[in-house]
Amino acid sequence: MKITGIIRTVHDTPECVAASVAADNLSEMVTCATFHEGAGVVETTITGTKIRSIIASMDDYLSNLTVAEELCKQSSDKGSEH
Repeated sequence: MKITGIIRTVHDTPECVAASVAADNLSEMVTCATFHEGAGVVETTITGTKIRSIIASMDDYLSNLTVAEELCKQSSDKGSEH
């Protein structure tokens, strides 16, 4: 059985966040930045055959997402100072 999970999150700098988290993606993960109704969205799809593996991957991804969001925010803030 194939299981798929999708995580969508809204960000001020979706391209930066998506690029940051995609660097750590496993082979069964796909991340992209999009815009939906005027908001920047990062969407990651995780597929697998074992629910425990998908949950572990999602947990790791959410931790990486938190760090990426903060780094991209800091980078964006520094860029707006100039």
